[in-house]
Amino acid sequence: MKPIKRLQMGKNGLTPAFIDQVKSIFENETLIKITILKSACRDKKKAGEIGDELVESLGKKYDYKLVGYVLTVIKYRKEQR
Repeated sequence: MKPIKRLQMGKNGLTPAFIDQVKSIFENETLIKITILKSACRDKKKAGEIGDELVESLGKKYDYKLVGYVLTVIKYRKEQR
């Protein structure tokens, strides 16, 4: 079993460069974990909004689950929504 790729989102938040980095990782992976640092947001509601924005920008094959301040983003074979 391969280790899960992990990223950290810092004070710059969800930038186009970060989204491009996530897209490039998903070329070879199906699951990644993104830790949202306190400098990016201090509110659970804002963390959920970040997850929604990220999945929306990635496409319909992606979904996420938020536990604490860790986004687990998964790529499916078929469109989900």
